[in-house]
Amino acid sequence: MRIIGCDLHARQQALAMLDTTTGEIVAMTLKHEGDNVREFYSKLPRPVRVGIEATGSMQWFVNLMEELGIECQVGHPANIRAAEPRKQKHDRRDADLILKLLVENRFPKIWLPSKEQQDLRALLRHRHQWVRIRTRIQNALQAIALANGLRRGPALWSQDGQRTIASLPLAPHAAYRRSELQAMYTKFGKEVEKLNQRVEEQACERPGARLLPSEYSSGERQRFGGLSKQGNPLLRFLWGEAAMHAVRRDPELQRFYRRKLVQKGLGKTRVAVARKLGIRLWIMLRDEIDYNEFCRRGQKQQKSSEACAGMPDTGHGAKQSPAD
Repeated sequence: MRIIGCDLHARQQALAMLDTTTGEIVAMTLKHEGDNVREFYSKLPRPVRVGIEATGSMQWFVNLMEELGIECQVGHPANIRAAEPRKQKHDRRDADLILKLLVENRFPKIWLPSKEQQDLRALLRHRHQWVRIRTRIQNALQAIALANGLRRGPALWSQDGQRTIASLPLAPHAAYRRSELQAMYTKFGKEVEKLNQRVEEQACERPGARLLPSEYSSGERQRFGGLSKQGNPLLRFLWGEAAMHAVRRDPELQRFYRRKLVQKGLGKTRVAVARKLGIRLWIMLRDEIDYNEFCRRGQKQQKSSEACAGMPDTGHGAKQSPAD
């Protein structure tokens, strides 16, 4: 068997390859030019196991390994770096470290999404980018309205509000900018609505998504990972947005949010609410229950806790006698 530690980059990859039969280790650099990568790996005698560090541009390589029938493991970058105490870092040493972790069965392998899930992520990412562009356009139009004494708040985005901002007497260049922004706002609004329909269709096809409450528009995305700075940035953003929507509709979460806001401030409170929402969604997916059933269980547990609140704690579960 050949075990390969691969330090993957955009233009090249550093390799440390071990032949387990002979014990020979070969170090080399493979340029990403033409069909070099495909030719090299296709000619290797099977079986072959390759380990790489997770990067944003790795998908083409993972797909190639799958196509060639080669086992490819993707490792957690922080855990790989933690295994090497020396601060000096270069491609050859990184490849050697990956090979060492593979041989010693200490390679921090991570879960990879399927191709279907990757395609679904592309849909969500595309919608998210369009929403952000629309938001920037809205902010620009809102600034024009406020600068001209027009204070309509959310009503500015109604048809009447758009007609009002279109009728503002502006200088030629400012008027041209306003017209272009309004046209872009209409265009992106229609595109976002189309994407919303596609996302809703995909959610309806998944039993897990149907279990989640409809008022938490981004709740189903919690399945992609945890709320961490090392996690998916898009997931982290959407999870926080879902938490803020949930706070407006769930009285219990709203009380929790207000209490934590006084104690921790806005930033930490948003993270705490997102974590609490994530736990709820995880329980619903794990037990395959809807939100009403989750609330019923919570109320039942709360009543049970209140019933036991007046009983003394003896430390080891022993009953306390009247003489005590």
